[in-house]
Amino acid sequence: MELTAVVQLRRMVLEHLARYTWNDQLPEHVYDILQEVREDTPRYRCCVYKERAVLKNRINMALGQTCDLNIIEAAKLTLNTPERKDLPVIDVLPVACDQCPIETYFVTDACRHCITHKCMDNCPKKAISLYQNRAFIDRTKCVECGRCKSVCPYGAILEIRRPCVRACALGAVSVNEDKKAVIDHEKCVECGACRSACPFGAIDERSNIVRVIMEIKKGRRVIAMVAPSAAGQFGFKVEAGQFYSALKAAGFADVVEVAVGADITSVKEAEEYLEKVPAKQQVMTSSCCPAFVNLIRKHVPEMADKISETPSPMVSCGELVKKLHPDVLTVFIGPCIAKKSEGRQYSDVIDYVMTFEEIDCMLKGKDISIEQQPAEDYERDGSSLGLGFPLYAGVTAAVKATVEAKGGQVEQAHYAAGLDNCRGDLEQVSKGALNCSYFEGMACPNGCIDGPGAVADFRISKVALTKYAAAAPVQQAVDDKHTK
Repeated sequence: MELTAVVQLRRMVLEHLARYTWNDQLPEHVYDILQEVREDTPRYRCCVYKERAVLKNRINMALGQTCDLNIIEAAKLTLNTPERKDLPVIDVLPVACDQCPIETYFVTDACRHCITHKCMDNCPKKAISLYQNRAFIDRTKCVECGRCKSVCPYGAILEIRRPCVRACALGAVSVNEDKKAVIDHEKCVECGACRSACPFGAIDERSNIVRVIMEIKKGRRVIAMVAPSAAGQFGFKVEAGQFYSALKAAGFADVVEVAVGADITSVKEAEEYLEKVPAKQQVMTSSCCPAFVNLIRKHVPEMADKISETPSPMVSCGELVKKLHPDVLTVFIGPCIAKKSEGRQYSDVIDYVMTFEEIDCMLKGKDISIEQQPAEDYERDGSSLGLGFPLYAGVTAAVKATVEAKGGQVEQAHYAAGLDNCRGDLEQVSKGALNCSYFEGMACPNGCIDGPGAVADFRISKVALTKYAAAAPVQQAVDDKHTK
């Protein structure tokens, strides 16, 4: 993830909230964040008051509350009440969203005042006229159809779409009458693309960082379930044992690798494939990426009955942990924001979901340096292919190998990454224009290792995870003791 000013501000808020929670200083010191984070000079906004108002929005989101609350009241609610699962994970910070251009089409200095006047002739609303030797768009008439841009021989008319609108492949982000971004949660799959795209940090995710810390401080037995994408997240030289040692230093009772859940998913999904394809249906899709699953249900509903019924690795791991230790709390730690919404759907086995960014801030809030932790010994159960789930077509590789181990074969597998690619290919499959028997879809263009909650460049994570997976004790899911 690129370390922009927006990312730094978000992490400073999370780290300060974590520190105050660890030190029993919430809610009394929550207002101190307005001074310590120092978003109180007009570097980004018109004035100090506006910047402080925006920062209060960020604090409320980090507390998992609505943006309209007083931050002291928000802190009290977070400390004393369960998570508000009726609130969307991804939301707009109302005060922060005000800097994007209002108009979509602009006439630039490249306009040559040509004789053909194609822009004028093709405008259905006659919104374009000539003024001071260049085309002029009357905003009161313009309906932003884009015809002027498409016909201009000089390319002199520029289309400017808001980054959040452009980033959403599903049309879930629009602009309301107040010229602020609005998320249609009936269309949104909470992939986090709009959050990453907004250059003003006006879209953010709700966090449970304070609640997780409080569960640990209350003496609850909390188990961390770490996604395979953790490899390389906190430095290429940081070993997994150091990260796990840091988590235990923070109070987690134990650490479980979600690769075990990936192996369980591989076996169950392979068995489901052998049962259904082609006897009952021609194609089956993966179920590991919650944003991809929600894409199908909300935008390609004709394919909904083709979604695998096998739980994702996170859920499979949670089921295993709860079966072995019914009294524990489970916290999934990974690069994915959409997992937060999936965790709510499976609240019987997943208590909390945190991103790598949040867990990093949580550790720093307690002055725990991962790099300085001793690399403790731990038992590795997950297979090489299970660890490879976040990599390119990693789920397909694992499922194909498991199907073959059970005497079958996946005839035609297809992989798509990025919601726009997933949607287009799924529509082709539904029309019969694309033949495949197994379809793996990932919302993030570079796979899970490049999720919006990651803290490292995905190229570093890819190298580190490939190396870590190669050293796994077993190669395939069928050899994992938890799948036998």
